Amino acid sequence: MKSAKQIILRLFQYREFLMRAKSIGIKNVYSDTLAEALGSTATQVRKDFSLFGITGNKRAGYKLDDLLSQLSELLGKNQKQKIIIAGAGNLGKALMQYDGFKKEGIEIVALFDNDPVKVNIESSPPILPIERLFEFIGKNKINLGVIAVPYFAAQQMLDLMILAGIKGVLNFAPISLKSPKDFFINDINLRLELETVAYFIKPLKQED
Repeated sequence: MKSAKQIILRLFQYREFLMRAKSIGIKNVYSDTLAEALGSTATQVRKDFSLFGITGNKRAGYKLDDLLSQLSELLGKNQKQKIIIAGAGNLGKALMQYDGFKKEGIEIVALFDNDPVKVNIESSPPILPIERLFEFIGKNKINLGVIAVPYFAAQQMLDLMILAGIKGVLNFAPISLKSPKDFFINDINLRLELETVAYFIKPLKQED
């Protein structure tokens, strides 16, 4: 699973680079160029593409439009992805207001919270009571969820999402969640990520 996740992540990174290259008029791209942009190797780029039957030309490289089209189809970017967020606190609302999702075909259709003060069915997207989450997921055929609740409520929230039909979750709660083997969870611990960066930039201890 970890290896597959790394490959798919690279494919998304290739696609992002290709979109930028297209915006400045580039027509063809080479594995060496992609490798340099991602800090990888040309061999790795070609290997990633070959796993999905994507081939290029040694002299002309890859036709950018064709490659971008293939990656978009492969990664499901030609279809709109509807998601819900559990937790309408600072993080949940920040995600709700991020414009970058819409540009990539990701639509946040609702947030859910157990705090009546945060509920606002008139907002866009609406913030609904947590009691409506199960019904909403089934009725709207939602496959992807985001967990942005405190750690002590995260497992219960995940269980509810799975029961309602969610197939994958982006988890921001700082806790390892238990799920079925065929269920995909991507854990994002912002505090640990920041602490890791802080560790590597701290001044080295001076020796006597």
